[in-house]
Amino acid sequence: MIALGLEGSANKLGVGLIHHDMSTTPPTVTILSNLRHTYHPPPGEGFLPKDTALHHRSHILELIKNAMAEAKITPKDISVICFTKGPGMGGPLTSVAIVARTLALMWKKELVGVNHCVGHIEMGRQITGAENPVVLYVSGGNTQVIAYAEKRYRIFGEALDIAVGNCLDRFARVLNLPNEPAPGYNIEQLAKKGSKLLDLPYTVKGMDVSFSGVLSYIETNAPILLASGEYTEADLCFSLQETVFAMLVETTERAMAHIGSREVLIVGGVGCNMRLQEMMSQMVNQRGGMVFATDERFCIDNGIMIAQAGILAYQTGYTTPLEKTWCTQRFRTDEVFVAWRE
Repeated sequence: MIALGLEGSANKLGVGLIHHDMSTTPPTVTILSNLRHTYHPPPGEGFLPKDTALHHRSHILELIKNAMAEAKITPKDISVICFTKGPGMGGPLTSVAIVARTLALMWKKELVGVNHCVGHIEMGRQITGAENPVVLYVSGGNTQVIAYAEKRYRIFGEALDIAVGNCLDRFARVLNLPNEPAPGYNIEQLAKKGSKLLDLPYTVKGMDVSFSGVLSYIETNAPILLASGEYTEADLCFSLQETVFAMLVETTERAMAHIGSREVLIVGGVGCNMRLQEMMSQMVNQRGGMVFATDERFCIDNGIMIAQAGILAYQTGYTTPLEKTWCTQRFRTDEVFVAWRE
């Protein structure tokens, strides 16, 4: 059984092909292709929905052709077409969904609409082998602490305003850092050169976090601090990372204690950050546990995660009728019935 996965909820356009050998128990999983093309706006700017949608429309057909060529398959080999139904940016989501619908009609294939967040979780579980972890999902659009219970991925805590990735990206714009390969990555590299910690607002409310205050504070004060020579750009990046990651580690530890888990799985684009992984590992090691994370192939938005989550749902008999293949910018992780897990 082969699934084609199409992801385009933000500025990353991903196409993935995954094979599940149903003759074994559990099925043997093989990644056939996992290609990605990223829209990079100019330094100091964010990506707008209309520009991102145009990028996806311009590149998706070529990406699908290249993925199928790499996998050495034809349309008749594909069992199901999976696409990101949400959450995400409306224009880019719709651009990719239209292609998924068109291919399904042309090739006479079933469709499965996938929750973007669940895609991250299922690919992380598949790659790392984590059994029942507390999941920290951190990206440009989402920040959630999640645990599985009774056929749902339950949200224990989340960002009350902006996501942690958005916080980092927006500060990168203040410093006019390049958007390539990613603004958060460039913040991380600068932070490695910093050592002077600036006291920043630290907002944890129970299991939830807030990043708008720390962002407003550092955006407002950065020009003054840099002009005075008291702090360098590296120091400010270091301070921002240390503060927001400490907030995430605190809430994740509380979730571990609540459910009695010794595993943490970090997913989402910010999950690539080595300092976040290091801080999380320090906490988890003290609890006698283990941290699971993936590299940029699977942390950053990609098509293979949509294919993986979609094919798992498809194996339970789930499909998305054509008339229900609309996209939604708001699609919570805990809305999905996870029929494929015990």
